[in-house]
Formats: sequence, structure tokens, C-alpha cells
Amino acid sequence: MFNDIGPLELVTIIVLAVLVFGPDKLPKVIQDVMRTVRKIREFSESAKQDIRNELGPEFKDFEFEDLNPKTFIRKQLDNDELGLKEIRNGFDLKKEMAEVTDAVHSRDTEASSSSSPSSSSSSSGGRIDMTKKPEDTGKDDRPPFDADAT
Repeated sequence: MFNDIGPLELVTIIVLAVLVFGPDKLPKVIQDVMRTVRKIREFSESAKQDIRNELGPEFKDFEFEDLNPKTFIRKQLDNDELGLKEIRNGFDLKKEMAEVTDAVHSRDTEASSSSSPSSSSSSSGGRIDMTKKPEDTGKDDRPPFDADAT
């Protein structure tokens, strides 16, 4: 309940409680607060039990914590029926990256060793050459200047 209260905040609350209620009435106030918290917990548990009884035996494993969206999604993704674990285990990112790296390095060495485009396509074993080739447009490499854009 009070998991996010730090030690400095706790000391501040205690000092304020002593100043407001005084050392005489403070134990009585603490007892009243604890009694109220217990009653609220009992009411909450009885309401949960009533809801479970009304839902019937089909929902005997229903947990109210599952109503939290994060918990619900986590529980559904961990479910074995969806087959997500097999998909996650079947995908090896390191292997895929190694294959891509090997393909890139072998393409670079093949492109530098061949001198004509026909020999590079025949030596690549039917692979498509995806290297970018400059277009000879005869124009300047700079984009056109637009005075209104600046």
C-alpha cells in the first residue's frame, strides 16, 4: 500500500501527526485509522468473494488482478496456445544478421573483382545486383534552388 513512500516522507508524516494530534491522542488516532483500514479490506474481500460466487464455477480461477491491462496482456502473451514461444524460439536474429553480413561482404568482393556488368551477374549465381548505380543525367548534382522556400 505504501511502497513508494521514502524515509524522508515517512519522518515528515510522523512529525506532522505528532504536531497535529499531539502525543496524547496519537495512539488513539492510529488505532482508529488501522481499524478503518481493516474494515475496508474486509469489505473489499467480501465483495470479491460475492462476485466470484455470482460468476459461477466457470470463473473459479478468475483473478481481479487480471483486470489490469498490463497483467492481462502479459498473461495472454505467455499463453502456450498462441504459439508465440515457438515463433520467438524459431527466429534467430544472430543467424539472420550473420547471413546478411556474409551476403554483403561477398557482394562487395564480387563487385570489386569483376570488371564488366555481364561477368558480375554471371558470377553472382543468379543474384540481383542491388548496388546503386549513378545516373548520367548530365546535370549538376545540386538540387534546384527555390528562392521562395527560404
